[in-house]
Amino acid sequence: MKLAVIPARGGSKRIPGKNVKLFGGKPMIAWSIEAVQRTGLFDRIVVSTDDKEIASIARKYGADVPFVRPAELSDDHTSTAPVIAHAIEWHLKQDFHPIEICCIYATAPFLRSEDIILGQKTLNQSDVDFAFSATSYAFPIQRAFKLREDGRIEMFEPSQFQVRSQDLPEAFHDAGQFYWGTRDAWLSGTPIFGSKSAPVFLPRYRVQDIDTPEDWEQAELMMKVLRNS
Repeated sequence: MKLAVIPARGGSKRIPGKNVKLFGGKPMIAWSIEAVQRTGLFDRIVVSTDDKEIASIARKYGADVPFVRPAELSDDHTSTAPVIAHAIEWHLKQDFHPIEICCIYATAPFLRSEDIILGQKTLNQSDVDFAFSATSYAFPIQRAFKLREDGRIEMFEPSQFQVRSQDLPEAFHDAGQFYWGTRDAWLSGTPIFGSKSAPVFLPRYRVQDIDTPEDWEQAELMMKVLRNS
């Protein structure tokens, strides 16, 4: 059995009501729910939330909200893995036994059903615990610098300054859209970004982390471009 879990707690501080704020004409979370529905893969699509408004909108768009996320899993410091483990354990107690579980973020409006499907195939064909969305950095991370307390800059890797960009290895990062994992991996706390994980690469133009108002504005501009292309 396959279970989709969309974590969506209330209380966003930088973008109030982020998970249900209108984006492109519909609540943000609706984009994730609809992308998951179009895959036709899942026996159940669940939203894990502590917020009544989020729960109501999630149900309106066809997701299940069978439990209220506990307060201890709803603060600013709770990571994703314990939230998914809680959802799995709740279902096991209800005699629903998912084998493959996909975590989908609620703020992923550029998520596509075909990427989720590819993630599930990657999980099954690669002998891994997790398969997750990823993309490449646009600029060599070896050239990155930090700002010191005195306002001056300092390179993270000064030895790489004279190396040509084309000679530096390409680097990648989490795209923040979906994470397929086996039940045992989620419940055991296996690290998602470990040696038994496989990436599903997405083009950079379809990846946007939405944590600040500036991120939101950029995502809206991206959506307009994609709709007109």
